[in-house]
Amino acid sequence: MNIAGVIFDCDGTLVDSERLAAGLLRDILGEHQVSLSVEEVLTRFRGVQFALCMDGLCADYPALPGDDIGLSFRQRTLPLLREKLEEMPGAVEFVRGLHLPKCVASNGPRSKIETCLSTVGLLDVFHGLIVSAYEVQAWKPSPILIESAAQLLGLSAQQCLLVDDSVPGVLAGLGAGAHVAGYGDTDFSEFADHANFHRVKDFAELKTLIQRIR
Repeated sequence: MNIAGVIFDCDGTLVDSERLAAGLLRDILGEHQVSLSVEEVLTRFRGVQFALCMDGLCADYPALPGDDIGLSFRQRTLPLLREKLEEMPGAVEFVRGLHLPKCVASNGPRSKIETCLSTVGLLDVFHGLIVSAYEVQAWKPSPILIESAAQLLGLSAQQCLLVDDSVPGVLAGLGAGAHVAGYGDTDFSEFADHANFHRVKDFAELKTLIQRIR
């Protein structure tokens, strides 16, 4: 293995935004008499294109005004992130100390990605190094998003390590031929035997992994 660059997911990997977003959506759904827990929302939404998740919700709850809910969620997300968002433990120190080419590849819109990175103090590190699925019109688990991120670094996907906390993200990375670090507490057991998959629970384990595979 010879890793020459690192591609980071944003939500749930660099920033602790997923629970904030899940809580917000739970509240909005509650305003429309749909009761889901934060855990249930996370199960539906982690790493999945927002539009597809809304389609699924509207299929399950036909009375939901999907367009109104989506608009309300978008309007309320950025102020919430600016007020309450925190980094994932150790993320900022790790990223600033990483002396490899690096970028962010996220299913989110650029405005959200930049708000997240700015709030935790990482936007300057990734200036000009962000790939949004909305801009390449390819959402995880499509490998196109990861391939586009590698191209941004001037590398092939095979030369990159993707760090992602979601199953769709892992699928996208492996599909592109990248090495993938499955980050956090997600159940990644289905990838345990894949040669390019590596399990890391935190940034200390990620540091050890990168030292081993460079």
